[in-house]
Amino acid sequence: MQNYKKIEYSGNRNVILRITPGHFITPHSHVNYYMDLCDTKARMKEARATGEALAEMYLASDVIDTVLCLNGMEVVGSYLANKLTEAGIISMNSHKTMYITQPEYNVNGQMMFRENNQHMINGKKVLILIDSATTGGTLKTALDSVRFYKGEIVGISAVFSIATQIENIPIRALFTKRDFPDYASYTHDTCPLCRDGVAVDAICNGFGYSTIG
Repeated sequence: MQNYKKIEYSGNRNVILRITPGHFITPHSHVNYYMDLCDTKARMKEARATGEALAEMYLASDVIDTVLCLNGMEVVGSYLANKLTEAGIISMNSHKTMYITQPEYNVNGQMMFRENNQHMINGKKVLILIDSATTGGTLKTALDSVRFYKGEIVGISAVFSIATQIENIPIRALFTKRDFPDYASYTHDTCPLCRDGVAVDAICNGFGYSTIG
């Protein structure tokens, strides 16, 4: 998409949010902006800046054993974990370092962990890392999964989030609606863009977008 604009994070100009106005369908909602976080996740300079900026939101008194990365955030998660370690965030793991992992999805859309990697969640203090949180559907699934595997959620980090918390757990985000207040998210059956006959530009998920037509 060519008509995007860039919003730079005030704390680091290498942390960039690219947004495109239009009519987009996500797995949980219809939105009037598409946020392209592909380079944030895959370009080393941006991923490092993003991970380090997120790490600055935590105190040295925090304990984090595992960074659970959603929607392809593993590269950012690695830089986040590295910066947390440098800042003095401790891990209770026997090897004194953090796990960086991602979930698998079963046929029902539930997040799962196989026997050989359940130890990264079971009994661990887990920080959930997501690219963007709008409806909270993906985060709710992640919370349920971590609890099912007997992990303890100690925080949620996001590049962008509408909500400031979910189930009383704070969401620490680099970008919020303060950065572009006209952002809107609608349920599939209440979307005013659909009601007004506005064509859908693309179908989007954590991997990117597919244009329509």
